[in-house]
Amino acid sequence: MELEKHGLHVGSVTHHELSKTLGTWQLWGIAVGLVISGEYFGWSYGWAAAGTLGFFVTSVFIAAMYTTFIFSFTELTTSIPHAGGPFAYARHAFGPFGGYVAGTATLVEFLFAPPAIALAIGAYMNVQFPDLDPKHVAVGAYLVFMTLNIVGVQIAATFELVVTLLAIFELLVFMGVVAPGFSVANLVKGGWAGQDSFSAAAIPGIFAAVPFAIWFFLAIEGVAMAAEEAKDPKRSIPVAYVSGILTLLVLAIGVMFFAGGAGDWTQLSNINDPLPKAMQYIVGENSGWTHMLVWLGMFGLIASFHGIILGYSRQIFALARANYLPHWFAEVHPRFKTPHRAILAGGVVGIAAIYSDQLIQFGGQTLTANIVTMSVFGAIVMYITSMLSLFKLRKSEPGMERPFKAPFYPWFPLFALLGALICLGTMVYYNTAVAGVFFGMLALGYLVFIAVKREREVAPLDEMLESAEELKIERQLAVKAKV
Repeated sequence: MELEKHGLHVGSVTHHELSKTLGTWQLWGIAVGLVISGEYFGWSYGWAAAGTLGFFVTSVFIAAMYTTFIFSFTELTTSIPHAGGPFAYARHAFGPFGGYVAGTATLVEFLFAPPAIALAIGAYMNVQFPDLDPKHVAVGAYLVFMTLNIVGVQIAATFELVVTLLAIFELLVFMGVVAPGFSVANLVKGGWAGQDSFSAAAIPGIFAAVPFAIWFFLAIEGVAMAAEEAKDPKRSIPVAYVSGILTLLVLAIGVMFFAGGAGDWTQLSNINDPLPKAMQYIVGENSGWTHMLVWLGMFGLIASFHGIILGYSRQIFALARANYLPHWFAEVHPRFKTPHRAILAGGVVGIAAIYSDQLIQFGGQTLTANIVTMSVFGAIVMYITSMLSLFKLRKSEPGMERPFKAPFYPWFPLFALLGALICLGTMVYYNTAVAGVFFGMLALGYLVFIAVKREREVAPLDEMLESAEELKIERQLAVKAKV
C-alpha cells in the first residue's frame, strides 16, 4: 500500500480512546476554571517587583499577548482536535522533535501549576484553621480531586462548571464588598516599583513581574487537551475559548484594582491569600464577609486545581500513546474511560514538589513563587512552538480544513509569538536559577527521547494523528501525480 511506504501503520491504530461527552458550557467552564485561581493568588507577587502601576503595565501587555494567542491557538485546536493539544500541533508541523519540545513544555506547565494551587488551598484553609499544616491540606486536595477525575470526565467537567460559576460569583462579591472603601490614593501609593512617580528605575520591575502577570491567564489553553472528548469541537471550542478569555480579562482587571485600592497593598504582595487580607482592610478581621470569602474563595482554587489535573493527565496520556513516555501511562480505565494512570503519575510529581522546599526554594523567591515561575516557563515555550506550528501549517498545508481561522492573520499570531519571545527572554534574565532547572529538565528529557527513538518508529500512530498524516501524504502524492 502506498501510504505504508511512508511509514504509516494503517489499520494498526492503538485503541486508547476517550469518550466524547463534553458540551460548549462544560468547555467554557474548563477554560475559565483552569485559570480562575490566578485571580485569587499568585499575581500579587508581581506587585513586589513592579508596584501596582508597574504591574498594571505588565498585565496590559500580557493580556494583549493572551488575547491574540487564544484567537490564533483556536485555529490549531479546531483543525487538530487531539488530546495532546500543542504536542499534536508541533508534531504535525515539525515532526517528532517539535512534538517533544511542545509536549515536554506543556507537561512542565501542567505538572507544576497544581502544586502551587494546592499550596494556596492549604494557605486559605490555614486562615480558618491555624493548626492545619498547609502542606497536608495540599496533599489531601490531590487525593480528592485525582479520584474525582478518575471517576469520569462528564462528572468532572460538570463539577468544574459548577465550582467555576461559584468562583466567579465570589470574585464579584469581593469587588462589591471592598468597593465602598476603594481609594485611588491606596492604589497609586508607591505604585512604580516603590516610587510614587514613574522613572527608568521602574522598568526592570515591570519586566521582572512578567511571570506573575502570566499567572492571571495561565493554562486557558488546556481546553485543547479536552478537545478529543468534546461532542462538537469545531463549533464548541471557539465559543469556549473566546468567551473564556473575555471573562478572565474582566475578572483580572477588577480584582487587581479593587485589591490594590483597599489598603496597604505592600502587605499583600508576597502571600498566597491576598483577597481575604484585602477584604480585612475594609470589614475587619472578624467579619463574616472575610470568612465567607475564604470558604467561597476556595472554589476558585479548586476549579483551577481540578481542571489542571484533567489537563496534565491528557498530556501524559497523549505522550504515552505516541510512545514519547512509557506506553503504560496510555491505558484507559476499563469502566470510567479516563486515563487513570496518567492522573496518578502527575499527582506523584505534584506531591513531591510540595515537599521539595530545599530543592525549589532558591533565588530569593518563596517556594510558591518558584513553582509558579517553573510552570510559566513551560507555558511560554509551548506558546512559542504553537505559534510557529501555526505559521508552518499555513504554509505547508494550505488545504487543511480550518473550521476557525485566526483573525487578522498574520498579525495576531505574530504579536503572540513576539510577545512570548519577549517574555521568555525576560524570564531567563530575571530567573536564571529556575531557567537553569527548566532547560536542564528539557535536556535530560531529550536524552530519553533519543533513547526510545526505535520504539516510536515502530509504534502505530494514534488514530487522530494517523488520519492527519494520511491526508497530508495523499495530497503530496496527488501533487506528484500531476507533475
